[in-house]
Amino acid sequence: MKLRSIFTTTITSATVIFSLLLTPFQLQAQRIKDLATIQGVRANQLVGYGLVVGLPGTGETSPFTEQSFRTMLSNFGISLDANVKPKIKNVAAVAIHATLPAFSKPGQTIDVTVSSVGEASSLNGGTLLRTFLRGLDGEIYAVAQGSLVVSGFGAQGNDGSRIVSNTPTVGRIANGAVVERAVPSGLMQNDYLTLNLNTPDFSTAQALADVINSRLGADASNGTAVAVPMDAASVKVTAPRDRGQRVGFLATIENFEFQPASAPARVVINSRTGTIVIGQDVRLLPAAITHGGLTVTISENLQVDQPNALANGNTVITPQSIIDVELDDSRMFLFNPGVSLEELVRAVNEIGAAPGDLMAILEALRQAGALQGELVII
Repeated sequence: MKLRSIFTTTITSATVIFSLLLTPFQLQAQRIKDLATIQGVRANQLVGYGLVVGLPGTGETSPFTEQSFRTMLSNFGISLDANVKPKIKNVAAVAIHATLPAFSKPGQTIDVTVSSVGEASSLNGGTLLRTFLRGLDGEIYAVAQGSLVVSGFGAQGNDGSRIVSNTPTVGRIANGAVVERAVPSGLMQNDYLTLNLNTPDFSTAQALADVINSRLGADASNGTAVAVPMDAASVKVTAPRDRGQRVGFLATIENFEFQPASAPARVVINSRTGTIVIGQDVRLLPAAITHGGLTVTISENLQVDQPNALANGNTVITPQSIIDVELDDSRMFLFNPGVSLEELVRAVNEIGAAPGDLMAILEALRQAGALQGELVII
């Protein structure tokens, strides 16, 4: 009797490429509000610790949950004997976090996210009790409370089998926190404002300053410039001191349109997913490239030898390995000066190279100094 089991492993470049090739085009004008932010106008992170109650037996009995439960009861004038261990499977200790937008005023509401910090299996059906949300300075800026909306669910059998969909230990409460304190803004602290570019670039910073000065009739040559670039990321803009006038001034300049500088020549490679993104200004110096593909196939055959029923002996399984190596034909292709990477990718695709081969070619071109652009591997 012979039993044959074949396991085949093929070592090839199985990564899928997602290559973005940008063809030359005229950059479109964009608004200042889409490319820059105002220094001092920012959101703030809030965090808190509280209890979720009303769970259908999916809570926990951890020590810190029990301590929090006792503290909550004591706030209502109820004290438990130290020897009494409460059964609180419908209670879970949670961490709450939220983002307080700029210019939020007391009485407004914000969304909160609630996450289990203990052994609770699900927060579905629970209600968050009043929880203080504190900022980086330790002050209370909002108070959260409400019923959770949980997208995930979990189920467990008596034999220990379990199925979980999404994340049942994280929930969200829309408008679940009321703002109690406003964060001071730096909008009116100085005679000027600072615009910070989302993507630092000296050419873009200069273009931003130029459009503000030209639209407002200012001239940098005689010292009356309203906007002055400070570095690749910041432009200082002189603004009115009056609060109402400053708001109107900002509403005007943030809608000015200008053409930002083109992005640097850059190739971004994600080695884990095989994604390759190539900028339009990437060029190649003269280079000759050859690259071969290697395919290794490993087959495992299990040979089973079984003795005769009347003979004394043991069944023996003998593994047999078969290794097959194939080396594809290597082809060389030559590039002239100034060739774009779009032409390189087209040539590589024509010879049937995989994304992993293209990554190796790009890295080799960078080492040879033939790649005019930054190679970023993430």
